[in-house]
Amino acid sequence: MHDLDSIFSEQGPLAQSIGGYRLRSQQLEMAHAVSAAIKKNEILIAEAGTGTGKTLAYLVPALLSGGKVILSTGTKTLQDQLFNRDIPAVRAALKAPVTVTMLKGRANYVCHYHLERSVSEGRFMNRDDVKYLPMIQSYARTSTTGDKGGLSDVPESASIWPFVTSTRDNCLGQECPYHKECFVLEARKKAQDADVVVVNHHLFFADVMLRDEGVAELLPACNTVIFDEAHQLPETASLFFGESISTSQLLELARDVRAEAIVSAKDFSALPDAAGKMDKAARDLRLVVKEDSGRFALQVISRYSGFDEALKSLVEKLAELLELLKTQAERSPGLENCWQRGLLLQGKIKHWQEDIDNGYVRWVEAFTHSIQLNATPLSIAEIFQKQIDGNARSWIFTSATLAVKKDFGHYQGEMGLIDATTGCWDSPFDYENQAILYVPQGLPEPNTRDYTKSVIEAALPIIRASKGRAFCLFTSLRAMKEAHEQLKEAFEAEGLTYPLLMQGEGSRTELLDRFRRLGNAVLLGSQSFWEGVDVRGEALSLVIIDKLPFAPPDDPVLSARIEQINREGRNAFMEYQLPRTVITLKQGAGRLIRDETDRGVLMICDPRLLTKSYGKRIWQSLPPMKRTRVLAEVTDFFVEQDNTVTSV
Repeated sequence: MHDLDSIFSEQGPLAQSIGGYRLRSQQLEMAHAVSAAIKKNEILIAEAGTGTGKTLAYLVPALLSGGKVILSTGTKTLQDQLFNRDIPAVRAALKAPVTVTMLKGRANYVCHYHLERSVSEGRFMNRDDVKYLPMIQSYARTSTTGDKGGLSDVPESASIWPFVTSTRDNCLGQECPYHKECFVLEARKKAQDADVVVVNHHLFFADVMLRDEGVAELLPACNTVIFDEAHQLPETASLFFGESISTSQLLELARDVRAEAIVSAKDFSALPDAAGKMDKAARDLRLVVKEDSGRFALQVISRYSGFDEALKSLVEKLAELLELLKTQAERSPGLENCWQRGLLLQGKIKHWQEDIDNGYVRWVEAFTHSIQLNATPLSIAEIFQKQIDGNARSWIFTSATLAVKKDFGHYQGEMGLIDATTGCWDSPFDYENQAILYVPQGLPEPNTRDYTKSVIEAALPIIRASKGRAFCLFTSLRAMKEAHEQLKEAFEAEGLTYPLLMQGEGSRTELLDRFRRLGNAVLLGSQSFWEGVDVRGEALSLVIIDKLPFAPPDDPVLSARIEQINREGRNAFMEYQLPRTVITLKQGAGRLIRDETDRGVLMICDPRLLTKSYGKRIWQSLPPMKRTRVLAEVTDFFVEQDNTVTSV
């Protein structure tokens, strides 16, 4: 029996070996709740405010439980942080004899077969590929894991990676000549043997549904599953509980057919010709949609001139290619694999074209170079419940943002976790003294034409008072770009020298490093900067949010879900749209205070926070900051902050 009180005490093993550790009552309470859920094989939903230390609160009972644990995180960054930093620190402090491994999706591991094929073909996208290929070859010979994250000399975004890694589609399985040396299989074997396996949500759900990446094999022996950043699960689960097929899969098939034909069917020129025609048909389908990106309901996309014809042509060209592949498949495992993949893709398109069962919404997403056909369940609750009911084990769902005014009803309903135990632990930070929530006066309604201009005019005096050091978070890329132009003009006109950074000018990591280093920058970001960003200290003293982050009502999945809820006589706005908005807003607001010494201002520009009846429900879900609408109180706060820093 492990005594959590003494482990978390100020004289305990955590305090003795983890720098900066101190006892937090909220953390200890959460640890007890997690421990109880693990012992009783129960489901626990735990919201822990920023600074609670939820990672230690679930890691300590998990590592002491004596059972097999799968730990799933929201991002690969957090996955790396847990595996490389947090778990080793807790394991050492507790002297816990547990084995830990990290499992990633197969696209993260070098594939010997595809690497060898790329070397022998010698066909490259650009000069960088020529430079990087020998580095990857050398790495594959010396690495024990084959994880591309271990080869920092080749950027993660390099165009060579898809040519030297495998996908679920093009893996040859036991037919592969390098089957025994396979890095993916080795990673899975380690995961089978380990006590703790760290994965990410995409891998977990892709695997549970597709039975592909190794997690499905781990689940039967697993005693506990912990989801950190669990607020992301409804979105991720919807993605994998549905069906999708992308033209990029068809382009990859065409590429692989041509490559295999060069090696195994040189005398049959009809095959690469047919692959080329199918490739063109897939690209033509993308060209039908003029927008760079977007999500479109089936009714909308069907009205696009030429969409149905282009899809029909693609289906025909794929069928012609499959007829030829059928005659050549026995010539090599690679050609056999291409044929089988093609048949699966053909079946998926056919299934999507026919009206999929009730309970699904069909829609299309356009990316820069591809089109994806999707069928998404209107509700994931029942499907997820089946996954959970399969075996007796504990399930822990934790995040800083899961509840609306401490009510978990929305999350429980969406995930099918009605009978779960819930717990809410507030942040230990002194928000009343550390932060101010400022809603400016006189701003127009968010749907007015010059709204972003008004936001920037209201924000400028605060940015001057904070001397830069600001995040400006926008609900759309268009508003972000417009605001960037206006801030640039205003800074030049007023002679303000704060560096102006914007999402898209580099990777998120690079931009955040620059922001921290500069110390007085203003960073403009959209969706990807609302969460998972941790900037402590004075470099970030102001967070400006342009609008309440309601999802666009024309989103095909959202509008279908709203329609269904209202059809059932329920209130979709209060039950579904508002809770999602609150959770997203809490994430954005959570960027401000990351440490007990941080001080800052959260500026929410949207007047609906105060003019609409639902506004109170929103701001009451935020941390208990002092609230004001008076500009002078905000500027005084920054003067006081500067005086405090100077006197220190």
